[in-house]
Amino acid sequence: MAAGAPHGVVTSKQNPQLKALRALRAAPERKRAGLFACEGEDLVQAAILASRFPRALFVQESERLPELEAASHEVLVCSKEALASVSELGHTPRCIAVMAYEDLPQLSVNSPGSGPGLFTDPAAAVALHLHGVGDPGNLGTLVRSVDGFGPAHIALGERCADPCGPKAVRASMGAIFRVPIVALDDAPVLSVIALDAAATRTLADCRPQAPIAFALGAERSGVPQHVLAAAIAVVSIPLTPGAESLNVAMAGAIALYELRRSGAPST
Repeated sequence: MAAGAPHGVVTSKQNPQLKALRALRAAPERKRAGLFACEGEDLVQAAILASRFPRALFVQESERLPELEAASHEVLVCSKEALASVSELGHTPRCIAVMAYEDLPQLSVNSPGSGPGLFTDPAAAVALHLHGVGDPGNLGTLVRSVDGFGPAHIALGERCADPCGPKAVRASMGAIFRVPIVALDDAPVLSVIALDAAATRTLADCRPQAPIAFALGAERSGVPQHVLAAAIAVVSIPLTPGAESLNVAMAGAIALYELRRSGAPST
């Protein structure tokens, strides 16, 4: 179906394309198809501004979005009821886009060059290495923090949430379309500073400089022991006495801010 020229209005909740969109709620289907859903015009606009164009755009019949439709490979106009049947939001969005994993930002990691830390890609010189961060809201918020304090990238270790899951995409507020995300095994080799609440040395004492990666773990299990053992420093973020812990998303944001504050290169 050509963009901007839909043939009819989808009204059946059993429409095959709606069923395929609904199936993307499940991580195995997202990975099999290489596709994920993006709900709401703000997120879709963020994707298009980053030159990530929807493979398909489902729009409400009464809420047409000409600019977004023109940038999409395929447009399907739906009744409000039909679109509501595939939405995970509390209200029916004006549109839902189908995006492709392969269209997300890529990271150049192989060739040294003139960027910060002598990487061709400045985002390769700074990273958050995540271990067991299984909460999609935390993961999406970390992507947003990298977008705000970058250039940098995220490297996902075992048991991390899918950054293209619905909650993670929403929490990223569109940053997923600007921040490179790679598997930890495919990430650039960087010196690592591990964050551990039990460490006596503080992040501020460490005065981090790029190129560097910050290792963060799940809030219960923390950073794995083998990562702590290999790190060039293990540091904590001091809290007010009596405070139990710091949310992992907040810890990542503070680490990136401290890197910038301590004089990291910026572009």
